Amino acid sequence: MVQPPLNNPGGRPGLDPAVRKQVLRLLHYGLYVLTAAVGSDLAAGTVTWLSQASFTPLLVMAGIKRDGHVHAVLGQSGAFAVNIVGAAQREIASAFFRPAKVEGRRINGFAFERGPATGAPLLTDLPAWFEARVTDAVRRGDHTVFVAEVVACGVRDPQATSLALSKTPWSYAG
Repeated sequence: MVQPPLNNPGGRPGLDPAVRKQVLRLLHYGLYVLTAAVGSDLAAGTVTWLSQASFTPLLVMAGIKRDGHVHAVLGQSGAFAVNIVGAAQREIASAFFRPAKVEGRRINGFAFERGPATGAPLLTDLPAWFEARVTDAVRRGDHTVFVAEVVACGVRDPQATSLALSKTPWSYAG
């Protein structure tokens, strides 16, 4: 028999906001800079809600907030790149909490090149990247979950480890 949680004296299941936040913040998240492009319109933002979803075909899923420029450009392009932030690169993740500003071959102050498959920006200081084409989109709540097939990838630093959200002062869950 399942016992009711101690913080739920009535014994009925519920969504106590404080408990919900605490529980969901125990999920493991990485930090990534997701980028997209439609012609010269480039978008970039730090995301955490990203996961591999299938081996064959190789699919990933990303939850993207619907009211931002990244969502708009990704929706138009149908493709994106994910730049994996290294464990010692918190400042790069932080730089993409604000809207993308492109100056020449730099975005938010960091060098980039266009991805070979999608044209989305690939941040050259980050240890690894992949590009993906959207196959499905689920629009619920304040985010859209994009399911996408990985079409290209690369590694710049094979010794790197990725930055985990839990190793920063930030949170994005609950």
